Amino acid sequence: MPFKFDANGNIVTTGEGDKKQPIFVYGDGREAPFDADSTIASISRLNGEAKGHRERAELAEGKLKAFDGIEDGEAARKALELAKNIKEGDLIAAGKVQEIKDAAAASAKQAVADATRAAEAREKSLADENAKLTSNLNDHIIGGSFSSSAFIADKLAIPADIAQKVFGDRFKVEGGKLVPLDHSGNPIFSATRHGEHADFEEALQVIVNQYPNKDKILKGTGASGGGAAGGKAGAGGADLSKLSPTERLTAARAGAK
Repeated sequence: MPFKFDANGNIVTTGEGDKKQPIFVYGDGREAPFDADSTIASISRLNGEAKGHRERAELAEGKLKAFDGIEDGEAARKALELAKNIKEGDLIAAGKVQEIKDAAAASAKQAVADATRAAEAREKSLADENAKLTSNLNDHIIGGSFSSSAFIADKLAIPADIAQKVFGDRFKVEGGKLVPLDHSGNPIFSATRHGEHADFEEALQVIVNQYPNKDKILKGTGASGGGAAGGKAGAGGADLSKLSPTERLTAARAGAK
């Protein structure tokens, strides 16, 4: 996961009050505060810049159509200089007129092609940066929801990071807002706020309730054998509290098979 968690499965933060930010862990192991507000602003700015580059490229391509068939830019430049200093009637041959037109069109076509390539490269760079920022923001929103969930803390026998690995793909982010999904990929709507998507806590309860082996990950259920005490039981009646995080994840996933 890209965010730093403490031993209890909670996201580690830095700062105080409104300036509190989660710690983001980069691929090379570097750690730095993650500023969600700044990330959203950057995404908006990059989208605007990409749109501007695309519009300029489309405008340049439109102008290029007037110079179809022109190939030699240097000849066009020389021809234009010649045209400034002589009258059409002074040309040695009538064919020079077409030569000038062809050369001028070639020069313009090359200039537009160069501008288009530069705009496309810049747009791709902006799109890649935007996608990275969006991914980081989505991880922050989804990961933060799991780490701060009261339902997970109170009802599940697995920690928040393991719960996210099991159920994290049932949530996505659209327009900066969390959207829960059922097993068919359709949005889960609130049972009390009609027409609105369920919030994280309500949706997670629905998802866990539909989980085939929910008794194996809920606290106080899943114990095997007569008179077995309720506790943090996993797949096969194992006590999840005695398992490593990797073993807990394996046990939880085993319930879906």
